[in-house]
Amino acid sequence: MLSLLRFHFSAEDLARTRVAAAPHALWEIAASLHRFQTPAGRWAYAHWYRAARERLREAGLESAVRQLLLPLYPRASYWPDFLTPLEGAAGLEAGLTAILATPPTRVTAELAALARIRRVPPHLARLPERGPRAELVSVLRAYHRAVIEPHEEWMHEGVHTERVRLARHSLDGGTEGLLSGLGPAVRWRHPRLEIGTYPTEHDIRLRGRGLLLIPSYFCWKGPVSLADPALPPVLAYSLHHEPPRPTSGSPSLEILLGRARARVLRATAAGATTTEAAHRAGVTPATATHHTTALRDAGLITSHRHGNSVIHTLTLLGATMLSRNVQEAAR
Repeated sequence: MLSLLRFHFSAEDLARTRVAAAPHALWEIAASLHRFQTPAGRWAYAHWYRAARERLREAGLESAVRQLLLPLYPRASYWPDFLTPLEGAAGLEAGLTAILATPPTRVTAELAALARIRRVPPHLARLPERGPRAELVSVLRAYHRAVIEPHEEWMHEGVHTERVRLARHSLDGGTEGLLSGLGPAVRWRHPRLEIGTYPTEHDIRLRGRGLLLIPSYFCWKGPVSLADPALPPVLAYSLHHEPPRPTSGSPSLEILLGRARARVLRATAAGATTTEAAHRAGVTPATATHHTTALRDAGLITSHRHGNSVIHTLTLLGATMLSRNVQEAAR
């Protein structure tokens, strides 16, 4: 039965709420390990899932993932907080250093909490010791290199686009407007932020500490926070993933534009950077740049530079063309 996670805000907390500037490497590791444990949402990660399994085999990491990482990161109501330290916001190595520096008493207590909901393999009982924890850090580094690092460009683009989107909400409605725009699973009811898809009933009183929002590429559907309310408050939540669009059964757009260019046009329907459009359309960034230039010249999309990225959106003509094509395909 699903419960509520509630963050209780004061005026000071609203002023100290912020959005992570880059993907949090350790939250992404945790969420990606959950993707191996469920078919839910697999369509959104199909390209990654196939490549990740192959890369884990090539790196000789299959056994370590199965015996060490999956038991530590169950897709369940709890996994140890020390595995996703706040320091990871500064990068992978800073986060791994924090894991290694975690007091043994805390590691022991959090493993005991994990054991209350899941069977913990006996060899994990040695993690409070520095040697086994150094081995864990080495495996996490190798895992990140094998299956997260190859997708970092897309992840950074996704976080950047999300920050732009939330900035618009903030400009229109302040911090409360930003908090109201975090997705269907999150509700802002002043002075509380409520997550209605949480596995346990959980209240976190921010008490002037503010909240760090962490957009996550691999987090799927329900947002996640830390179990210990005394730790710096964070909320990791899913970046928007577009459902797959058919590339067959609606031939007229492909005939007019060509298959790849039609896919790029569809990829910009919800707004996309060049890298995101390439990812969604299954083409290289260079090819996406070529097609977005042609689509812009044809008046089907418009492009605006924001920092180091270019965000593409449909024009009225492009939206009309796409809408009519969908209607034709449905007949």
